[in-house]
Amino acid sequence: MNAESDERREVAADGDDAAAHRLGSRAPHFVRRSRPLHLSWQAGVFVVGLAVVVAGVIMLPLPGPGWLVIFAGMAIWATEFVWAQLVLRWTKHKVTEAAKRALDPKVRRRNIALTAAGFVIIAVLLGIYVSTHGLRLPWHTGR
Repeated sequence: MNAESDERREVAADGDDAAAHRLGSRAPHFVRRSRPLHLSWQAGVFVVGLAVVVAGVIMLPLPGPGWLVIFAGMAIWATEFVWAQLVLRWTKHKVTEAAKRALDPKVRRRNIALTAAGFVIIAVLLGIYVSTHGLRLPWHTGR
């Protein structure tokens, strides 16, 4: 056995939480043991992840959960590639940070005030339009 597998065993022995945060391949042990098999496993994971990410990118302008599918593809890549694991960690950190900021009472009050101001402006503009043109829609001019 090599030092890398010993280190993985130690990390996994620390608990499920520590094992979830380790970097590196999550391929089965028999796959990691054989270099050609592991490379072909990684190629397969890369191709499947790429297909899912491309499908997500296609869904961005079309109907469908584009970003969700892109992150699913990144999660597939993260089962084998450290760079994808780091990108997902960074994304999770940023999303958690944004959620905490959104739940801050000051930010919530500001967002509610801005939304209310927007509704008041829209209501005033709509009132001005109705008072000048009546309840006709702009594309029904009555010619």
